[in-house]
Amino acid sequence: MSEMKSAFEKAMERVGGIGEPSKEEMLQWKYVPEGQRLAAGYFKDDINLVAELSKFKEEQKHFVAKGMEEVLLRNITLPLNETAKKNNRKAMEAIKAVKRDKASLENIYTKIRRIFDHHAQQGEQQRKQAYEMLKQDFQLRIQQAMQQGLAPGAKINIESQPQFQEEWRRTVAHLDSQYNTLLDEYKREIQAVR
Repeated sequence: MSEMKSAFEKAMERVGGIGEPSKEEMLQWKYVPEGQRLAAGYFKDDINLVAELSKFKEEQKHFVAKGMEEVLLRNITLPLNETAKKNNRKAMEAIKAVKRDKASLENIYTKIRRIFDHHAQQGEQQRKQAYEMLKQDFQLRIQQAMQQGLAPGAKINIESQPQFQEEWRRTVAHLDSQYNTLLDEYKREIQAVR
């Protein structure tokens, strides 16, 4: 029995083989979450991220800024409502405040704004058309069911049916996925800007 090692002993042996973390890893572990916390506070309390960033030593700033950027980028989403629009503006302003290459950033923002405009205009039209087509399809299915005697003479509100709602959510997700793919690409471009 003494030859068998516990799971804890095996795990400790593996951890022992990893070695000590580097100074950079330790800075990252400590200051990326700090940057994330500050960015979250920016959305809640409207704190000044540039002023907060200036409080850190030079070797820490990179990691704090990285954490901030992660949260700010997550808050850039398709402008489906006024809250999303407000968060987009705030996130984009904050990123611009902490990045040095403002011209490259503005070029990416122009592409993002085009996506947002297209989503609001043509995307809205696409959603309306898709909604009407889905509604007609469900209406046809219900009429067929009524003809087969499953629900004779019943008045059914198609739009309130769970199956309709679920299909509509899938349709919207599919339509928005094209926009989100481009938006994700532009977010990666933002990460590459200094």
